[in-house]
Amino acid sequence: MEEMTRLFDLDIQLLYDVVLMAIAVFFLFLFLSKMLFDPVRQMLTDRQDKIAGELSGARKDRKDAAALRAEYEAKLKEVGKEAEQILSEARQKAGKNAVRIESEAKEEAARIIQRANQEAELSKKRMLDEVKQEIITVASMMAAKVIAANIDASIQKTLLEETLKEMSDSTWQN
Repeated sequence: MEEMTRLFDLDIQLLYDVVLMAIAVFFLFLFLSKMLFDPVRQMLTDRQDKIAGELSGARKDRKDAAALRAEYEAKLKEVGKEAEQILSEARQKAGKNAVRIESEAKEEAARIIQRANQEAELSKKRMLDEVKQEIITVASMMAAKVIAANIDASIQKTLLEETLKEMSDSTWQN
């Protein structure tokens, strides 16, 4: 029977120790699995969840940023249109002001020309009055000389020439 107690030329005690050691290692594995592996697995699961949350947050932030960008671009276009409208209104006002200023300038020029014409007309009338006065003065001087001299035509001609000479000298000197 001693031959039966040995398996593969191994001692029963050794087999018993090996089985007992295998059972102990199995229980130790289960115990360590509960104590060490489960927390590590939980930590890895938590980390995966955190990364997934961060990725979804990043996607959401990217969508929000795209929406904000689109809103910003729309507002920018709206501001551009508003600025163009303001510039257009300013150009229209400037055009109206230019037309108004031009018409006022034309009216002022017309008034100035009218005043100048009136002043020229008054100057012309004054000059005519002065010439008439000179003619009257000359005529009275001639009449006085003609009456005083009562002479013939050749003397009258000479007197007329003298009077005209005096008249032209005195007229142009004033």
